[in-house]
Amino acid sequence: MKKIICFILPVLLILSCTSPGDFKYSPFETPEGDIITVFSAASDMRGYTGSSYKYFRGVCDVIKAGGSGEFMISAGDIDPPSEVFETINEYIGEDYIWYPVAGNHETETPSDMEWLRSYNTDGNTLPAIVNTGPAGVEETMYSFDYSNVHFAVLNEYYDGLSDTGTDGDINSSIYNWLDNDLTASSKPVKFVIGHEPAYPLPDEESGRLRHEDDSLNSHETNRNSFWNLLASHSVKAYICGHTHNYSTEKTGGVWQIDTGHSRGTADTGARSTFMMFYIMSDNTVWYYTYRLNLSNLHYEFYKKGILD
Repeated sequence: MKKIICFILPVLLILSCTSPGDFKYSPFETPEGDIITVFSAASDMRGYTGSSYKYFRGVCDVIKAGGSGEFMISAGDIDPPSEVFETINEYIGEDYIWYPVAGNHETETPSDMEWLRSYNTDGNTLPAIVNTGPAGVEETMYSFDYSNVHFAVLNEYYDGLSDTGTDGDINSSIYNWLDNDLTASSKPVKFVIGHEPAYPLPDEESGRLRHEDDSLNSHETNRNSFWNLLASHSVKAYICGHTHNYSTEKTGGVWQIDTGHSRGTADTGARSTFMMFYIMSDNTVWYYTYRLNLSNLHYEFYKKGILD
């Protein structure tokens, strides 16, 4: 297994402060060179939105101050999605685009799914969409393009008929749609995003492990076929959530990026996390990870690396 070259720096993004709510953040460090696309990833903030800087609002504050990029991807457990959307609008900006992913908590909550379907009515409300999901999942499985990057968003709870029909799996309906979608894309950089990890890993800092046996690996044959499919299409990374634990690891030529949770102080088993991705003109992809310092409730620069 090839390991990433990374840099871990205990650099706080503080210019001045009087209380946590008044912290001032410096602009993000960015890679040198011609940056084409910038996006953020923050997931699993379920139930901890609103005005408190201790929760997801704190993530939004930092992203706005540091340099938000074009959009945010949230890899599921965004219940209720209406409140996540409102928090992003208020604390990052109404023009900031949000691409949500259906997680297990959304698919088991009818009001959440109703909201997500209406948010992307008929699969054409969100900008830059190039492909919608098959019948029954048109709104919550889709792909979109930004500059030199293709993004495929999966609803892993689609059973071929219903967008809430199964547990997390890459069944033949999802596999075939994804294969056709990736085949049709000529973009040099490709990401696939879903809620559950293919390979559940512990938080790389705290060591906590969750959902070890009930993620995509609970359907091992389908998981393996899915991973081989990603490799065959030269997908750069699979971005996921679900575990609340942050990890990055390359397996079989594809990076799995578990974005952890963005709940702030609501889950101290692993530090609250968000990520920034920078895609360069030469198709190099950099990621920068930020984690909450629980001693002062301020986000600090934790790690950066290249998805080679």
